[in-house]
Amino acid sequence: MSSMDPVLLSRILTGLTLFVHIIFASIGVGVPLMIALAEWRGLRTNDIHYTLLARRWARGFVITVAVGVVTGTSIGLQLSLLWPMFMRVAGQAIALPLFMETFAFFIEAIFLGIYLYTWDRFKKKYTHMLLLIPVALGSSASAIFITTVNSFMNQPQGFTLVNGIMKDIHPIAAMLNPATPTKVSHVLASSYTLSAGVLAGIAAFSLLRGRDHVYYKKALKLTTVCALVFAVSTVMIGDSSGKFLAKYQPEKLAAAEWHFKTMTKAPLVYGGILDENNEVKYALEIPYALSILAGNRPDTEVKGLEEYPADLRPPLSIHYMFDLKVTTGVIILLIPVLYVFRRWLPGRKPYPKWLLLGIVLLGPLAMIAIELGWMFAEVGRQPWILRGYMKVSEAATTSSSVGWMLVLFIVLYLILCFSCIRVLSKLFRNKEAEKELDSLGLKGGIVH
Repeated sequence: MSSMDPVLLSRILTGLTLFVHIIFASIGVGVPLMIALAEWRGLRTNDIHYTLLARRWARGFVITVAVGVVTGTSIGLQLSLLWPMFMRVAGQAIALPLFMETFAFFIEAIFLGIYLYTWDRFKKKYTHMLLLIPVALGSSASAIFITTVNSFMNQPQGFTLVNGIMKDIHPIAAMLNPATPTKVSHVLASSYTLSAGVLAGIAAFSLLRGRDHVYYKKALKLTTVCALVFAVSTVMIGDSSGKFLAKYQPEKLAAAEWHFKTMTKAPLVYGGILDENNEVKYALEIPYALSILAGNRPDTEVKGLEEYPADLRPPLSIHYMFDLKVTTGVIILLIPVLYVFRRWLPGRKPYPKWLLLGIVLLGPLAMIAIELGWMFAEVGRQPWILRGYMKVSEAATTSSSVGWMLVLFIVLYLILCFSCIRVLSKLFRNKEAEKELDSLGLKGGIVH
């Protein structure tokens, strides 16, 4: 293990940590908004079903937050241990968003604790719900600040580099780089989509198991409609991300689309394989689509990979990540569209088994899409860790102990994920929604 390349091991360990953390982080960003929507709906309609949804979601949310804290702390630790040269050079420029992310998390954690222990404690019914505002804002702000760090790595600005040392640093300019708007909005929208999809899947799974209570039907309607809204916004932001790549990271877009020659009226390549001469075979080519993606016009010029030195080109394997991400995104959008469409049709059964199975898959599909999106973003930036300034190979540690760190963190993540799933299953298996509704004086969907 110690004889392996520390750069490769550092990349594997950081990638593994991000792979685990991004799911819990996305749930941490999106679920507070869903809890707020459920409680608001319950207060507005005086419907205790929605209030119970908020209570139960909040209980499960706390467990995922705890795991997210551990994996998030691991990322901070690994930045310093595995990428010391990067932190030495870029640390001053990204110190502000890293500090602000911690501050935002403190706000979220403080108000989440108050929210959890103050149910039915206020005379004014909306007071408790208002406690969720700083929770939701804090979780989203955490995502915003940490994403600006990644944006800076993709589009660095706000400093002058002199002999490997950053001078004349402007932290706000570094945060508000050209990559920030599309990256931040895409992270938030995809996190909301994932959270709505996971919660919708839980409701659909309950209905599939024969739990025909109105509570699950209301949960399914709220979460699936939210998933549709968030999925539409994610797709729209994804289009703007393509235009950002065409302008600021054309080599990544060209690698993702196997686009080798600069041209107008460029086709979009879907699927296929490359031969030894970089000729595309067995692919579906959509005429003009890449030019339209890049600039909304079929005559937009799209730069080809041939304009860049071979050692500065991203890996061509990101083409498959991009295609799979787009495919899963379309499926995630299609499933809630079918659900809403069927509800509008008179006389049609709104909960066919095939549709419920599709909704159960919403959460896993959204997880896959998010993982593919981050893999595409990070692998597509190669060979750079700080684009145009520092390569990954220059930033990594030279320590021979990274292999053992990798083993220890693999064990840690396996324990964390297994414990999280087990605790969540026990938490809700021992206290079913129907029993809670009975204890609240509600049976069959009618308030007594």
